[in-house]
Amino acid sequence: MKKTSFYVLDVFAEKKYAGNQLAVFRNAGHLSTEEMQQIAREVNFSETTFILSDEQKGDGFEVRIFTPMEEVPFAGHPTLGTAHILRNEILQGRADSVTLNLKVGQIPVSFSPDGYAWMKQMPPVFGPQHKTEILASLLGLEPAELDERHPVEEVSTGMPFFIVPLKNLAALQKIKVNKEKYFDLIKDTVAKGILVFCPEAHEPQNDISVRVFVEYHGVPEDPATGSGNGCLAGYLVQHRYFGTDNIDLRSEQGYEMGRPSLLLLKAGQNGTKLDVSVGGKSILVAQGEFV
Repeated sequence: MKKTSFYVLDVFAEKKYAGNQLAVFRNAGHLSTEEMQQIAREVNFSETTFILSDEQKGDGFEVRIFTPMEEVPFAGHPTLGTAHILRNEILQGRADSVTLNLKVGQIPVSFSPDGYAWMKQMPPVFGPQHKTEILASLLGLEPAELDERHPVEEVSTGMPFFIVPLKNLAALQKIKVNKEKYFDLIKDTVAKGILVFCPEAHEPQNDISVRVFVEYHGVPEDPATGSGNGCLAGYLVQHRYFGTDNIDLRSEQGYEMGRPSLLLLKAGQNGTKLDVSVGGKSILVAQGEFV
């Protein structure tokens, strides 16, 4: 394998060593799928991305995303972090937006002067709803700790998640996932990840707090999940969780892991479809070469 340059970023982070870690490999088209998977397993972050070429194909850059276990069609923090590298390292800061050609389709990312980048996700697709008792038992909670006013539901904006509403932060903090019950649940479902949220936050300036568990992809808990929060944004509008058809929220994640993260969520009805955008910052912390 010839030398391949890479970057390490913290995504959805307000400062270094927070948020979700991401490795981005550049000009990686010479790598085979097997080599990409081996590298992703070696790096062992929740996701690693590969920009196949510094040149655009059509009007977007070809990008592939891998967890330590497998390739995935879409993921949020890899999209945002890879867009940061495309704009700042490949395009030398000369673009207000970039488009990533992913397995799920084209995802545009725009950059605002305040340092935040925004990705517009696919319109949410709402799947089956599930019994509160099953998810409560799986999470080590009592059924009464889930918010029965809103459903446990599978939602996807490219990567499907179970969305599980809780009543308060105390319940969110005490979660202990039962792996046996988790794998028993997901063997027959499209969604493999579980996003749990509540309307209380660790920081007073934030609106909601989130935890995400994706053991199926080799990620017991994720510190910042753009794809999952995009599903959540669609869910909050679909079910009028805050009593409105539009949301503009600050979602925190990763506090229980010691990697506090901030994700900005915007969603609203646009005619017959629901628009979802997720924003955040990416911070470059390292770069080098695989030899």
